[in-house]
Formats: sequence, structure tokens, C-alpha cells
Amino acid sequence: MQTTVEQFPPFREAPHHDAHGGHDDHAHEYNPNFWQKYIFSTDHKIIGIQYGFMSLCFLLFGFFLMMLMRWQIAHPQQAVPIIGHLIEKLVGSTMAPGGAISPELYNAFGAMHGTIMVFLGVVPLAFAAFGNYVVPLMIGAPDMTFPRVNMASFHAFFLGGVVMFVSFFIPGGAAQAGWTSYSPLATTIPTNGQAFWLAGMVLLITSSLLGAVNFIATIIQLRAPGMTWMRLPFFVWAQFVTAFILLLAFPPLEAASLLQLMDNVAHTSFFLPTGLAVGGQMAHVSGGGSPLLWQHLFWFLGHPEVYVLILPPMGIVAEVIANNTRKPLWGYKSLVYAVLFVGFLSFIVWAHHMYMTGMGQKIATFFQATTMIISIPSVIILTCMFLSLWGGSIRINTPMLFALGFLPMFGIGGLTGLPLGLAAADLYLHDTYYIIAHFHYVVAPGSIFALFAGVYFWYPKITGRKMNEFWGRVHFWCSLTFMNVVFMPMFFQGIKGMLRRMSDGGVNYSAARVPNAIDVLPVSVMQLNGWILAAVVALGLSQIPFIINIFWSIKHGEKVNNNPWGATTLDWQTPTPPPHGNFEREMIVDRGPYEYSVPGAATDFTPQGHPSTQPATAH
Repeated sequence: MQTTVEQFPPFREAPHHDAHGGHDDHAHEYNPNFWQKYIFSTDHKIIGIQYGFMSLCFLLFGFFLMMLMRWQIAHPQQAVPIIGHLIEKLVGSTMAPGGAISPELYNAFGAMHGTIMVFLGVVPLAFAAFGNYVVPLMIGAPDMTFPRVNMASFHAFFLGGVVMFVSFFIPGGAAQAGWTSYSPLATTIPTNGQAFWLAGMVLLITSSLLGAVNFIATIIQLRAPGMTWMRLPFFVWAQFVTAFILLLAFPPLEAASLLQLMDNVAHTSFFLPTGLAVGGQMAHVSGGGSPLLWQHLFWFLGHPEVYVLILPPMGIVAEVIANNTRKPLWGYKSLVYAVLFVGFLSFIVWAHHMYMTGMGQKIATFFQATTMIISIPSVIILTCMFLSLWGGSIRINTPMLFALGFLPMFGIGGLTGLPLGLAAADLYLHDTYYIIAHFHYVVAPGSIFALFAGVYFWYPKITGRKMNEFWGRVHFWCSLTFMNVVFMPMFFQGIKGMLRRMSDGGVNYSAARVPNAIDVLPVSVMQLNGWILAAVVALGLSQIPFIINIFWSIKHGEKVNNNPWGATTLDWQTPTPPPHGNFEREMIVDRGPYEYSVPGAATDFTPQGHPSTQPATAH
């Protein structure tokens, strides 16, 4: 470890000027040009900003696709207002006749919306962006263990995003088999978009694997002296467990993606069964493959992926709550053990997504049991965060508002997931809008609210200025209101039987189309689609203050010192913004991460850095 520290010194020494040493001093100065600093940077902070900017752009694009889908559901086969003809020019009259969204284009938007929001939006923002920028600072490291691997990770992510984006404009359009890309549908749809999707996924998985190895090595090897495991901030623990989940769960999907790509382009039959019929005709495939094998390989990643989406946001919320309650996190060790238990159990619950495949009663019972058990550590984490509020001197600012908003929203998402873990209930609710509502409560007002909290919280460290507080509160309250108006009605639609992935929103199964049929969708359920569309548009407009705020504040935000929040962790004991190498002097850790309101202390926070070298500073 000492060799590594010498390669990347964690503090900057004063230069020694003499007649013989001038050239050597100059040779060690860090003066990168534009390409070295912003495009091919190996500095973890720049890479974190690159990840953050690109993932926010992809989140915006994925949200735009969702707005188009909701228009189609609320107004089937009607031209999209204002931009309908532009869409027709971009994707062709076959996919968007007269500016309306065809069922094929709707399927493409649905597949790419899910893929972009999960693999190009939330995961890179939560794990790679915040992890890259914050984790080395929190553990007192000068950089990631493998800086060039870190750079390669971002470039693989960027290329994967480009491949996904380009697929919209190829003949036949983007992938149309859903974000799960089930075989044999993914191989029999007549478009090359699926091959682009698979190639993009291979690049994105490679990016995540490189990042996971780097995070594990960095957290194990580059912790500052005195930074023991039980002195790590909870955010670092969340990133550590997430890295292991990615490292162990992604390789099966990468192998499966390559095999499905061979099915698509080389006419193999890894996932294509014997006797497959397409359009009433027998398919010319060798057969012998198993579509269920793809589902197992996909969901072996797919369910651990849920915890990849939620654990880093939980870590962010923990940091924000501890800082703004001015007291230690309640049950720190319980939080650590719970997150480790979640990481372990996440690998033995995947088949609760597959109750409809005809699995036996015994194996279904096993996955029901593990699904119920994994809810226990999740409840422990949420309970610790709620109890951390008790007796706190709570400061209400924008990061805290989003952190507080995360707690009930994630609670709703988690509780509504329990019935889906039971085979009897899942048989009824499977592939209905209940699933959409449950999953999006976990990820949209759940994870994304936590990510907003992280942006507002660490923005001063990155830029030296705070984001505007008034517009931050406008952003929060509008987002909270319209998020619930968008997703809450979907629970009722799903319970009534409205199926997902239907381009007309279920009109063919409604009283409007078949008025005398039994158990059709009532008019009241169909009318909710119009309300949801209006809320989606309002939710999109609610993000405008955030977008303007994030750029406006770079130049005009309130200037801050090195530790404007009065935080205790090492990331706030660096200059603002942190220089190359991060720390001006070696950090020595002699206490836990949340020493707030210690009796007898001079201030209400005691930094982790050694007090003789790192005095407390705050407004």
C-alpha cells in the first residue's frame, strides 16, 4: 500500500527551489491540456463529473421518451403535438405515420426508456458519478487505485450510450423486445435494433465491471491511516457492497448478451427452441435452445440490479440526514450489517420475476421465502434513517427535503412490492400497471430523489458555490406532487387489470370498445390516462428550475468555504474544489464518521481528520 501512496501522494508538499532542483520540480507539476483534463482524464473527480453530466442527459432523454409514450396511451394513434412531424422525419413514416406513434415505435420507446433510465441514467449517476467523485475523498485517498481503468470505464459507458442512441435511426428502428429483451421475441423481430441493443449492453456491462473492480480495490487499499472498516461513512459501505453486486451479477448477463447476439446475427439457437413458429410459419432455426435460460441469466442480474439502483441512494440519504440532524446516524452498525445482508440475499431472489413460467411449487416457495426475508434488512435501513430524525436539530434545506422525500416514497415502493413476492398474488398482478407503479416508486421518487439530494449536497464541493435554495425548494415540491400524481393512479389501474406494454393503453379491453363484455376496463380507469399525461408534462416542466439552477449557480451561486454544511467526513476537509491529489496534507483518522454534537466540543461537529492538522471550519 505504501508504494501506491508514493505513486499518488495524498498531500502536496511545498516546492523546494534551488539551483539544481528547479528542473525536477517543474517536471512534476500537473499541467494537463484540454484533452488530457476533460476528455482523457484519469482524475477521479473529472471522471465523476463526466459520468454525472452524461447520465443526467440520458435521464432527460429517457424522460422525453416516457412523455411520448404517455401521449400515445392517452391519445392512441393521434399525432404528437408540435414535434410530431419532426419525429416522422427522424424515424420515418413507417414508424411514425403522420406524426403519430405506431405500435412498433411505442415498443421501441418502451424498450429504450427502460434501458436508458436504468443502465444509462440511474446506475451511472448513483454508482459511477457520485462514487467516483466522493468515495476517494471520503476515505482520504488521492485517486482511484487504477486511474486509467477508471478512464476506460467511462469511455466504455459513453460508447455504449452512443450505440443505444444511434439505434433509433437505423432501418427498422431501435430494439422493440422490452428492456428485458426476452427470447425468442428479441431474435424474431425484424430489426437490427436488437443487435445494437446487445452490443450497447456489452459495452455498458464492461464499463460497470471495470468500475466495480476499481471501487473494491480502492476502498480496500487506499484508506487513510486510521480509517478502519467501522469508521467508513455509510455511503462508502453502500458503494462497496454495490461494487460486489455488479462484479458478481453482471458477467452472466454479458455472456447471455453475446449468446443472444449470436442468435441474432450468426443464426445460432442458444435461446431458440425447437418447433418455433413465427407469423404462422415454422422458423428456420436449428432449435434446441431454451428461452427460459435467457430469463434466468437476465434476472440473475436484474434483481441484484434493483439494489444497485437503491443502495448508493440510501448511502447519499444517510449522509444528508446525519449532516442535517446534527447527530450521529442511529444504528450505524445495524446499517452496515443490513447492507451486507442485502448484498448477499440479492443473489437468491431472482426467480420471483418468473412465477409465470410454470416453476414447481417447491422452488416457488423458496423464492417467496427469500423475497420476504430480504425485505427485513431493507426495513432495518429505512427504520434507522427514520430514527435518526428523532431528537435531531433538523435543518430544512434542499438536500434535506429530497432526503426526507425519499423515505416515504421508497417505503411505498417497498411495501407494494411484498404482494409481488407471493406467487398467488403475482399471478394476478404480473405484467399489469401495478408493476409499473411499484418499480417506479422505488426508482423515480425513490432513487432519483436521493440523487437530487446528492447533487444539491455535493455541488458546493465541486464548484465552490451553492445552488439557489428557493428554486431548489420549488423543484422539490413540484417534483414530489407530480411524481405521485403520475404513479399513484397506476396502482388502481393495475389492480383493475390494465396490462403494461400496450400501445393503446388497453382500449381494446375497455368498455369504450366492447361495452357489453364482462370484466372490461371501466371508463374511470381509462380516464386516468389523461390525468397521468397532464402530470407527466407538469413533472417535465418542474425539472426546468433544476436545469437552470445547476448551470446558473456555477457563476452566480453563493460562494462557500471548504465546509459549508459543517460536515464531519473527510470529503469536506479538502480545498474547494479539491486539487489534483485531493488533500493538502496527510489525513489521519481517529474517530467515527458522524461525530456531531459531541458534549464538550468547540463546535457541533468534529471532523474525522486529525484535529492537530485539520481544524473545524464552517459558516
